[in-house]
Amino acid sequence: MTTTKNGKPAFRALANITMVAALSVAAAAGVNAQDKAQDGVSKTAITLGQSLAMTGAGTTLATPFGQGARLYFDRVNAGGGINGRKVELVTLDDAGNPETTAANTKKLIEQKVFALFGYYGSPQVTAINPLLKDTDILLFAPMAGADELRGSLYPNVYSVRPGYSEEAAVITRHAETLGMRKLAILHGKDLESLAALDSAERTMGGLGANLVAKSALSGGSIATSVDQILTKKPESVLVISDASGAAGAIRDLRAKGFRGPIYGFSNTGESLLAEQLGAAGAGVVVVRVTPKSDNAKSILVRELQADAAAAKLKSNVYMLEGYIAAWTFTEALRKAGKDPTRAKLRKALDTMQDLNLGGFRVHFDGERVGSKLVELSLIDATGRVRE
Repeated sequence: MTTTKNGKPAFRALANITMVAALSVAAAAGVNAQDKAQDGVSKTAITLGQSLAMTGAGTTLATPFGQGARLYFDRVNAGGGINGRKVELVTLDDAGNPETTAANTKKLIEQKVFALFGYYGSPQVTAINPLLKDTDILLFAPMAGADELRGSLYPNVYSVRPGYSEEAAVITRHAETLGMRKLAILHGKDLESLAALDSAERTMGGLGANLVAKSALSGGSIATSVDQILTKKPESVLVISDASGAAGAIRDLRAKGFRGPIYGFSNTGESLLAEQLGAAGAGVVVVRVTPKSDNAKSILVRELQADAAAAKLKSNVYMLEGYIAAWTFTEALRKAGKDPTRAKLRKALDTMQDLNLGGFRVHFDGERVGSKLVELSLIDATGRVRE
């Protein structure tokens, strides 16, 4: 038996050394476990980051989109959250400025959010892509239609809505069935409208439409822009703008005798445009990438309307898009399991097949676009939206 210098047995000293070593190993394991804990996930919450135009350009679209997302997350949290964790959405205002969006995103990443969610604007997503593409941080469901965002240069961006090229293709085919190949475009000068314009020109020309004129809308120049395109005698007109700008252009087109088809992209907002135009909107055709926002037969729409009414909000198509985005993300989190990580979230999305959200279906399954739905709504003579 080994003894110490004073002749006493050494087993007590050895036991103490063993205990210290064991505690050191346990402490190291605890540190390692803490180091491996996923950013943005605590015992009680999953924290998401969002940069949105709460003021300034784009707020008429971005604000209801953000409200719709919060309505659904509030519903989830009221039911106990996801595996006991509530969803916390940290939203920063970028006023529609891509540079501010990038600065906000840096802050959110530094705050160690789990994922980025529900940004507004194609140029805004372009601005933050360098911050994401070499990381494991996902941006889920931006309200942005630029086609490039769905390509290989944006590997961490997962979209629910299809791109503007799909919208342009549906409009072109509809006009062709009416024999209307000569097209003019009136467009806003905001960055999102310019992104939509780029897709429209490339897609419609490729499908055989004859683009005879295009003109920008801004402030008091609407009448001048309308005059410019009418001199080219178009058979149909596409208006790319928010509801307010589009309504002004459409009224002027009709007042000056244009009776051909008038189309609007999804960023025009069918329900908001119908409200602004009333009877003057008769015959205007607007793209939507969600179910019709007042379709009482839709479980999805009814649930949104109930949640919006409880919050004293009026639902619209943009709020519905935000609601869909949050519902889809929630289901991906559930699929990611009890202890979600960014890798598990990506896998959950990549393997998501035919998810039914109250009648609206989302299907990623290896792609980064969850829905191909592009439908046309018609505003009638009473100012209501019809299928």
